[in-house]
Amino acid sequence: MKRQTLLATALMMAAFGALAKQPVDTGHGGAVATISHEASLAAMQILDAGGNAIDAAVAAAAALGVTDPFSCGIGGGGFMLIYSAKDRRVIAIDHREVAPASFHPGVFLDAEGKEMDWKATVPNGISVGVPGTVRGWHEALTRYGTMGFDKVLAPAIRVAEEGFAVGPNFHRINKINEAKFARFSTASALYLQDGKALPVGTRFRNPELAQTYRDIARGGVKAFYEGPIAASMVAAVNHPPVTPGTSVIAGGLTMADLKDYEARIRPPIRSTYRGYEIHGMPAPSSGGIAIAQALNLLETFDLAGKPRAEIEHLYLEASRLAFADRNAYVADEEFVDVPRDGLLSKAYARERAKQIGAGAAPGKVAAGDPYPFEDDRSVPLRPQPKPLAQESMHTTHLTVSDREGNVVAYTFTIEDWGGSGIVVPGRGF
Repeated sequence: MKRQTLLATALMMAAFGALAKQPVDTGHGGAVATISHEASLAAMQILDAGGNAIDAAVAAAAALGVTDPFSCGIGGGGFMLIYSAKDRRVIAIDHREVAPASFHPGVFLDAEGKEMDWKATVPNGISVGVPGTVRGWHEALTRYGTMGFDKVLAPAIRVAEEGFAVGPNFHRINKINEAKFARFSTASALYLQDGKALPVGTRFRNPELAQTYRDIARGGVKAFYEGPIAASMVAAVNHPPVTPGTSVIAGGLTMADLKDYEARIRPPIRSTYRGYEIHGMPAPSSGGIAIAQALNLLETFDLAGKPRAEIEHLYLEASRLAFADRNAYVADEEFVDVPRDGLLSKAYARERAKQIGAGAAPGKVAAGDPYPFEDDRSVPLRPQPKPLAQESMHTTHLTVSDREGNVVAYTFTIEDWGGSGIVVPGRGF
């Protein structure tokens, strides 16, 4: 009882700023981990109000859309893994963005047929996909939650209305995006001050996002994908709110694109590691396959008694091999034949692990050949090797558990820091 009381006191003091924030605390009845103090508190409030991990995860995600808008938000999409304690199974909800119906293979080619520069292409209407976040939240809450949008969005609405002090990370990413935000009148008004990133300590409020959340709380998922909010998105993508003298490439988003968007309920990736069952997000995410393959590779080594540094070396080398395969073979299985069984094969891991030595492999490692290890031998054409793109770090992740044993692991993103830079007029995202 004393430990519980101390925990409650510590959390209350932390909430009011009287105690330095700690990265780890202990207690019972659930746990929350996010990058944002406000988002973690939002999830805890929902758990304290009787909500489950799914309710709390959506509450935290909505708050992150306020406090970390350069990494995530309702203009993007995500991958949510849910462990349902009642059903004793793992569910994967894929609600990543999809391309508008107007897209075709030549969209990102210039007049000479060459690939457009990535950085120059992002801040344009043409780069915007159909957002999946709100539909994913709806599916999660309807199928596995206990609360509706009206309750789980309430903490985020308060944060958006009352605001918070801009911290070093918010300022750092805002500064990186100054040129991008300066292209659009709405982004400039929300995130810049005299053309510069908001200084550390500035009180940041987003009343327009608070109102958007209220509209979703009242009208549900249809309020986002149909009606005025949807019309605002279509207008912003097809006629971006540019600042004078700025030229952008318009997109081709339609109301039908938004109305027709569907989240996908997918079976998770399943593997094992030394007797533990591993569940991960399936394609189009590459994370589940890459982690399972890296662990399969690591499992081929006897780690007992090895020093920590040697074990970390083996895992890093295993990860390099797994990511080389991931870059070569893993994509959206609705469009690409992924050799999933081969990549997850223990026999393939044993063969691939022969490339791991006592020292770091020099340079970039090449992809392996998982096709001989496929259960389905109707092998599609092997993809041609391509230059590896620089891996980005523009996303966020949160994890929530509850007293019933439900767990949510949720990664969601707007693809690039600051997304396209287009803030939807009057909507705050």
